[in-house]
Amino acid sequence: MSASTDDRSAFTTGASIDGPHARVVITAASLGFFLITLDISIVNVALAQIQAELGGGTVTQQWVIDGYTLLFAALLLFAGNLSDRIGAKRALTLGIAIFAVISAACGLAPTSTWLVAARCAQGAGAAIVLPASMSLVREAFPDPARRASALGVWAVGGAVAGLVGQPLGGLLTTVDWRWVFAINLPACAVMLLLLTVVATSPTRPSPFDWAGQALAVIGLSTLVYALITGGHAGFAAPEVVAASATAVVALVGFVVLQSRGRHPMMPLDLFRARGVRLALPVGFAFMVANYGNVFVVSLFLQQQLGLSALRAGLVFLPSALFAIAANLASGPVTNRLGARLPVVAGLTAMAAGLVALVLTAPLGSPLVVAACIIPIGAGGALAMPSVTGVVLEGVPAQQAGTASAVFNTFRQVGGAVAIAVFGALIADPDGALTGVQLSLGIAAAAVLLAALSSLRIRARTTS
Repeated sequence: MSASTDDRSAFTTGASIDGPHARVVITAASLGFFLITLDISIVNVALAQIQAELGGGTVTQQWVIDGYTLLFAALLLFAGNLSDRIGAKRALTLGIAIFAVISAACGLAPTSTWLVAARCAQGAGAAIVLPASMSLVREAFPDPARRASALGVWAVGGAVAGLVGQPLGGLLTTVDWRWVFAINLPACAVMLLLLTVVATSPTRPSPFDWAGQALAVIGLSTLVYALITGGHAGFAAPEVVAASATAVVALVGFVVLQSRGRHPMMPLDLFRARGVRLALPVGFAFMVANYGNVFVVSLFLQQQLGLSALRAGLVFLPSALFAIAANLASGPVTNRLGARLPVVAGLTAMAAGLVALVLTAPLGSPLVVAACIIPIGAGGALAMPSVTGVVLEGVPAQQAGTASAVFNTFRQVGGAVAIAVFGALIADPDGALTGVQLSLGIAAAAVLLAALSSLRIRARTTS
């Protein structure tokens, strides 16, 4: 309650230094983050029903999630440049329009192939939404302290998606899994209406790095394909070896091109900023734990413990409630104590929750699972707004869209890799429990290493 009161107070006392229509901006940006996060959490609990109707095994389930995540990650750098080039407001409007149309296509999918293709296109729309929404927040809240509180409110969009995603997905799936995509349409309509009153954003015209974008898509696509296929067919399979080699060549070529190109989509000088270097591994590890946890636990609850989609979704409800409180607290805590404390504490809490899941999974108790994932959700919600603030404060304002895109690319790649690897570990029904424990153990190790690395964040990043 105190965090929420402090946040409201901060917005009241700082209204004079905010940009025009700041409240509308933060509402629209939060809805955008809500929407693109919802389409991970709400779909996870529908995977079993999607498989039952459209066919396919664990590989199809992985691609329903990773098709979205892959294009999300691969196009974020392009989307960040697009946001800077045409303006954050126009980019956000475009992204939401694409997201709405493709959400309808997902809901109408007649086959699993159609659904995976549509999910890829949906990820492209999400890629445009994320950096544009973050850039709008920066434009509306130029003061660093006010921005920290605003980012906490923006992040609540993701926390609310976590709150309603699994239970709502479970409820809608009891009627028809297709409704998990149709529910996006009203949210898109509200966002487009809000954006009509937001002022036009400044633009920074520059040529697109088409060659870099092509190499990024090829590199990440073949990497995820190799991980998913290798987990089921073996990493010595010819197609896996070929995909792995292609991924290495494409990604190395991408880095070389970025270092030599006149207009790189990922300027390497961004990595000179200390905050960016510290934030990237944190974002990657967080998504390994977050996406990996939701994916693995959702399937574990339904396929191993026999819960319905609705009951499986309700298991995540306590965690999401704590996550909302932690999101609201993150801004005030960062303003008073700096970013290091909430980042380290939040990641450590995530690691503790994941370890607890590893140890208690053999009990097969949904109540124990619900208790264990509380520190995972709350810890991540406390840490991530602070990390985002570190990224945005470490770069010039004109590079805010690109910097946020680079940061979120690392995040989404972490999520895609986690689902590819963890999906292979839990694919064998006879060894599913061991696969669940190993997956969650890997996630715990990743966030613990990120917590140790975050000790290098300066004790105070704001005055």
